[in-house]
Order: sequence, then C-alpha cells, then structure tokens
Amino acid sequence: MTAADIKIDFDAPASLRKWPSIKNERRSDSPYPTPYLVQDGTLFECIEALLSKPASQHPLYEIHTAPQEPWVRAVLSARHVYELMRLRRLLTF
Repeated sequence: MTAADIKIDFDAPASLRKWPSIKNERRSDSPYPTPYLVQDGTLFECIEALLSKPASQHPLYEIHTAPQEPWVRAVLSARHVYELMRLRRLLTF
C-alpha cells in the first residue's frame, strides 16, 4: 500500500469529547457516565484540540466522527489519533 492509497477526509465533521474525571482518571461513579462535548469542528480541528491538551490527559478524550474505513473509526481514542497524524505526515510528502 502506498500513500496514494490512503484516503482520509480531515475536513469531515467531528466532535471532541471528554470523559468525566478525577485526578486524570475516568470517574466510574459519575452521574453522567458518557463523555461530554468539548468542541465541534472538523476532524483535523478536533485532533489539534486533543493534541494541545497535556499528554497525561489524552486518555480522557475521544473524537466522534463518521467512519472512514479502514482508517477512521466512529470513535477515536488518543492512540488512534496518534496513528492518524502519522498517516497524515505520510500523505503530505
């Protein structure tokens, strides 16, 4: 597979969400047991917003977007975001 085979729409609508937490750990006893909206925007804007947070907080965030198989899932964890940014760098060269 070459970089030309990778098609990802970084302008797709997305939302950055954060899980309720205490001391950088997800709260299991939260009255709202789902992640709450932090920002709406494009996939790239949400990735930038997530990466601007302290690395220790990245596991508390996820990005929700329309899936773009096989590269982009409907819900992206920080680990997926790191991989997407690696792919994006490959696509720009």
